[in-house]
Amino acid sequence: MSRGTLFDKVWDAHTVGVLPSGQTQLFIGLHLIHEVTSPQAFAMLRERELKVLFPDRTIATVDHIIPTNNRDRPLLDSLAEEMMQSLEQNCQENDITFYPVGSGNQGIVHVIAPEQGWTQPGMTIACGDSHTSTHGAFGAIAFGIGTSQVRDVLASQTLALAKLKVRRVEVNGVLNPGVYAKDVILHIIRKLGVKGGVGYAYEFAGTTFEQMSMEERMTVCNMSIEGGARCGYINPDPVTFDYLHGRDAAPKGTDWDAAIAWWKSIASDRDAEYDDVVIFDAVDISPTITWGITPGQGIGVTEQVPTPEEMVEEERAIAAEAYRYMDLQPGNPIQGTKVDVCFIGSCTNGRISDLREAAKFAKDRHVAPGVKAFVVPGSERVKKQAEAEGLDKIFESAGFEWREAGCSMCLAMNPDKLQGRELSASSSNRNFKGRQGSSSGRTLLMSPAMVVAAAVTGQVTDVRELL
Repeated sequence: MSRGTLFDKVWDAHTVGVLPSGQTQLFIGLHLIHEVTSPQAFAMLRERELKVLFPDRTIATVDHIIPTNNRDRPLLDSLAEEMMQSLEQNCQENDITFYPVGSGNQGIVHVIAPEQGWTQPGMTIACGDSHTSTHGAFGAIAFGIGTSQVRDVLASQTLALAKLKVRRVEVNGVLNPGVYAKDVILHIIRKLGVKGGVGYAYEFAGTTFEQMSMEERMTVCNMSIEGGARCGYINPDPVTFDYLHGRDAAPKGTDWDAAIAWWKSIASDRDAEYDDVVIFDAVDISPTITWGITPGQGIGVTEQVPTPEEMVEEERAIAAEAYRYMDLQPGNPIQGTKVDVCFIGSCTNGRISDLREAAKFAKDRHVAPGVKAFVVPGSERVKKQAEAEGLDKIFESAGFEWREAGCSMCLAMNPDKLQGRELSASSSNRNFKGRQGSSSGRTLLMSPAMVVAAAVTGQVTDVRELL
C-alpha cells in the first residue's frame, strides 16, 4: 500500500511481483549501458543462449575508458580498444541504440540520457554505475547495479530488489554567494555520514532544491550514493517539465500533455509518510571541501582539519588513516594547502552550467605555475555548446587544457591519472584512496568554482575571495 511518496508510487507502478525471498521483482523502464560493466553481462547471455528482451529500452555510450585527448582508433590502450569493440559488437548484434565517439551524442552516460530526454519522471532506471542516482533529479527511481544485474535487466528487463525506506532530506532558504549544489550535498553527507543513508532512498525537498536548476539537482542526486542511500530523488515540478520540453526523446504533442498529467500525479503527497525527516538551513552551508578519504570527511573551506577530540569514537580510526594518507595535520586550516592538479568534469559537475560558472572565475585569471588544470565536458553536446559560447577560449586563455567528452580523471580508467603523491582539486564525486589513478594520489572534492580558485592560486582558496 502506497504511503504517498513518489518512491512508493513509482515502486508500486513497476512491481511485477513479490519473490519468495521477499524481494520485489521490479520492471526497469530504462537501462543505460557503457563499455565497462556490459561485456561480461553480454557474455553471460550468450552462455545461456538468451537475447536482450527489450532492446528499445536500452541506451549505450562510451565514457569510462575513452581518452579525452587522442581518440584515434585503435585506441593506444589495447584493453580499452577491446572493450570498445565489444560494446560496438554487442549493440549491433542486439539492435541497441549506441552513441559512439563523433556521433554528436557521446558522453558520460549520466549526462547524455538527461540532455536527450531519455530520463523522465516516474521511471525506473538502472545502469552498471553507482552514480545512476543522478537521474533521480527528474523524479525517477534510479539504481546503480552490478554486472550480474546488468545481465538480468538485459535478459528480463527486471531486477530483484528489496524495497527501501524513505528519508525526506529538507533544505530551506537561499544559498549564499559562492555556495553551490555541490556544497549542499557535501554538507548533507558530512552531517548524515557516508553510511547514514544505508537502506534508504533520499527524497530531497524544501525551498533550496525548488530554486535549483535541473543540472544543480542532478549534482545533488548524483552523490546520494556517497551518503549511503541507494537512490535519491526530487519531485518533478515546472522546472523539470521546462527542461524536458522539446528534447529528443521527450513526449510530443498530445503525448506531452498526458505525460505532464502523469508526472504531476506521482509527486509525493502533502501528507505523505516518511520513515525519517531531517531538516537543514541553506544559510548554514558554506563552500565545502573534503579533507579525508571519504566524501563524509568534509569541512567548510574556512574551517580547520578536525582533530580526533572533535569526533565521535567510531570516526577516529578512519580519521587517523586519512591524516596519514592525505598528509594533513589535525587542527590546521585546509586553506593554503598546495595543489598539483585541478580537474573540472565528471557526471557530478561536467554539464554546461558547471562550465559556465567555472569560466566566470577563470576569465582574466591564469593557472598558477606548476599546476596542471584541465576541463572535460560531460558530453559532445556540452562541448559543442561551450565552444559556441566561447567558454573553451576562456579556459585556454587561463591556462586550462580543453578536452573531449568522457569520465576522465574521476575514475581514471583512461590516460587521465594522478602521478605519485599529487594532490588534486576535483569536481568529481569520490576521494577514496587511489581513486584518481594513482595508488598514492590524493583528492579534495569541491565545486567547479572552488577548483578554479585552487587552480589560479595554486592552493585551496575560498572562492568567495574571487567574487
